[in-house]
Amino acid sequence: MTKEITTKLLVIGGGPGGYVAAIRAGQLGIPTVLAEGASLGGTCLNIGCIPSKALIHAAEQFETARHQAAGSQLGIRVSDPHLDIAQTVHWKDGIVKRLTGGVGALLRKAGVQVLKGWAQIEDGKTVTVQVEGEPVRVRCEHLLLATGSEPVELPSMPFSGALGGAIWSSTEALAPDVLPKRLVVVGAGYIGLELGMAYRKLGAEVTVVEAAQRVLPSYDEELTQPVLDALQKSGIVLHLGCSVQGWDAEHGVHVRNDTRAEEFALPAERVLVAVGRRPRTAGFGLESLQLDMAGRYVAIDAHCRTSMRNVWAIGDLTGEPMLAHRAMAQGECVAEQIAGQNRRFEPMAIPAVCFTDPEVVVAGKTPGEARAAGIDCISAAFPFAANGRAMTLESASGFVRVVARKSDHLILGWQAVGKGVSELSAAFAQSIEMGARLEDVGHTIHAHPTLGEAVQEAALKALGQALHI
Repeated sequence: MTKEITTKLLVIGGGPGGYVAAIRAGQLGIPTVLAEGASLGGTCLNIGCIPSKALIHAAEQFETARHQAAGSQLGIRVSDPHLDIAQTVHWKDGIVKRLTGGVGALLRKAGVQVLKGWAQIEDGKTVTVQVEGEPVRVRCEHLLLATGSEPVELPSMPFSGALGGAIWSSTEALAPDVLPKRLVVVGAGYIGLELGMAYRKLGAEVTVVEAAQRVLPSYDEELTQPVLDALQKSGIVLHLGCSVQGWDAEHGVHVRNDTRAEEFALPAERVLVAVGRRPRTAGFGLESLQLDMAGRYVAIDAHCRTSMRNVWAIGDLTGEPMLAHRAMAQGECVAEQIAGQNRRFEPMAIPAVCFTDPEVVVAGKTPGEARAAGIDCISAAFPFAANGRAMTLESASGFVRVVARKSDHLILGWQAVGKGVSELSAAFAQSIEMGARLEDVGHTIHAHPTLGEAVQEAALKALGQALHI
């Protein structure tokens, strides 16, 4: 006999959007059930944001040690370092385990009932979850879809898994069975470059193949130039304007230069395919709801409502930007509306960070986007070469750039590229969300010496009041 549960809110998906929605709903006294077939935390905590940053940190530490062995300008000398990749992966997994365990504890504290199993939608009010091989039917008043996304697979190069498989997705790249001597990365977006640069620092020979004519093609070229310089300096080989045709064990990756109509092969022990992600829409009965779609995404309004009453959707399932913090904010928004609060999801800016070396962060409009929108704007950039803190970090490349409306100096956007600039993202988003003007930022005292001084200086430069350049 099938067990039945009745609840006010059922959340399908325990990633950042789903678990935050469930926790917030529990805090607000809403009876809530969350169904997750894999691990709590979703892609972000298990096979995405967190483990990738752990691997990037380990790679940076190893590279630093190698440089010190070769002779650092700081006068530091160490013996020749060695890498135990199994221990690195074990350390990374420990972080993931602590964080996912913490999510489980927070859900319990909020009174959320977690069903570990894959969900199958029957209708907008009924879902069956397979828990330890036994079906549990959940009847709900509100259904929240938070199923996330998955890596895009190339038809000519299907993923072959970690254990001995040559074709990796980002999942396998974050838990390597071996450190490959030669790695080919397909895709020069943020995932491909983050992991490609990490593997280069770990000692692999890395080659990147990208169909576009430049790296990080979704960012403006001025912002990505320091990243390109760092790639070339590191010894990563770039094949831009090239498409991948396939792979075989004898010759490696078959590549075609689309401009010169030439074909060649790149030897590789492992191939990381990082050509994007797609919403996870199959395998759980989504089609039975017959929801309105926006292309491949579930269409939602400014309240995160779908076309079916009391069926909500958040996160990667609903489109770009596919970012964990967007999903989290949407999850809170939905929970509070179910609790009777008047909420809309209409942020002024959602910051995005690329954890390459140097890092890239954007929030709001770029100069080009502002002009394309018909806005008469001013922009100014302050270089880290004139920032004392950047010099002490041995990283004086890059800059902070601000974009503001010319008529009233309302800040429309921020961009930065440099070491550690991801930590500026909060200040960027906050200034835009609060409607700050150039004068507000320029006349706020920033601590010295910090990278944040470049934020103030960029605003002052836009006002024609630059002090340190």
